[in-house]
Amino acid sequence: MKFPKRCYAEIDLDSIEKNLDSFRKGLPSSVEVLCVVKACCYGHFDEAVVPFLENELGVRWFAVANLTEANRLRKMGIKGEILILGWTYPEYTDELIKLNVIQACTELAYARELSQRAARGKVRLHCAVDTGMTRIGLTGTAEENARDLLEMTQLSGVKLEGIFTHFAVADSLDEDKAAYTRAQRDKLLKTADKAEKLGVILSQVHFLNSAGGVYHADEKSTLARLGIILYGLYPDPDVPLPFELAPVMTLKAIISQVKEIEAGTSVSYGRTFTAEKRMKLATITAGYADGYPRLLSNKGYVLINGRRCPITGRVCMDQFMVDVTDAGEVKSGDEAVLIGCQGNERITADDIAKMIGTIGYEIVCGISARVPRAAYRHGELTGIYSLE
Repeated sequence: MKFPKRCYAEIDLDSIEKNLDSFRKGLPSSVEVLCVVKACCYGHFDEAVVPFLENELGVRWFAVANLTEANRLRKMGIKGEILILGWTYPEYTDELIKLNVIQACTELAYARELSQRAARGKVRLHCAVDTGMTRIGLTGTAEENARDLLEMTQLSGVKLEGIFTHFAVADSLDEDKAAYTRAQRDKLLKTADKAEKLGVILSQVHFLNSAGGVYHADEKSTLARLGIILYGLYPDPDVPLPFELAPVMTLKAIISQVKEIEAGTSVSYGRTFTAEKRMKLATITAGYADGYPRLLSNKGYVLINGRRCPITGRVCMDQFMVDVTDAGEVKSGDEAVLIGCQGNERITADDIAKMIGTIGYEIVCGISARVPRAAYRHGELTGIYSLE
């Protein structure tokens, strides 16, 4: 299979399997993994990853951010359970029913509106409970929340199947933050207990996210939502995990030209870099339109011939320049690694994130649609995917 190797990402499905297995081993046997595949699998491409998870790795639960993402999964043949974590306009109620997906419910008023708009069938719901994230969900006491849940079960157009919450600081081992996480868990379980005493049947009560599943594994959570760890990134790169992660994405680009410049020569827009001595530059065929951050201008680096080559000047929309003076023989058509390993050197999405003051999540999610994703299994190319 051929594709234009300008700027492209390699997706290692073996690493997906390794990360899933490592996460599963730390969970109680009763807890099922729900793979979070929103944002096109955090930029790794859903069509490459989700069928593999379902058909080869036996995953039965998936979470997406919106109705469009849920519809994509159904169109690619995914038969498992799909939970929409974000808000869906009530006018699409019948589409939720048709796709047989589960909608996150934010409050009783939302459940009522979905119920009123359901022409045929019922919208399946998992109701969020705000236990300290302050994002979405019921905000009352356990008793008040339980009464709201009871009313939801009495609405004709919806079917309440479960409740959930999201941890705010589960990725920290600090005792104060760990106590906050335990308090969030307890608030959800108290709501579940009060609701069940009122006769509400909850088939799913879940609160574990990636970090929660590692640091706060708990059999009382029926599902563990596996997100960033699935893709080989750390919830917090400064907090160690009890197992080694396998990065899934390698981002590469090609060298289009190599040139020598004299001392005093300025490079790229704004002339923010001026050579202090004679040096050799390589032009890389990637830029901020590919999701490679402009904030890496004059501070990032790429790997060429197994050596770190610093970015010189500003990153442009489609190209940028690097110093290859000490990188040995470099020529047009050679490969540069922007994220990944080459020789004994390595640069991760978390490394890039630290350089520009963000998180690894944003780096991989930001890789743009025009960058092809080439999926590999056991070292063999299995498919080439693009959103375009």
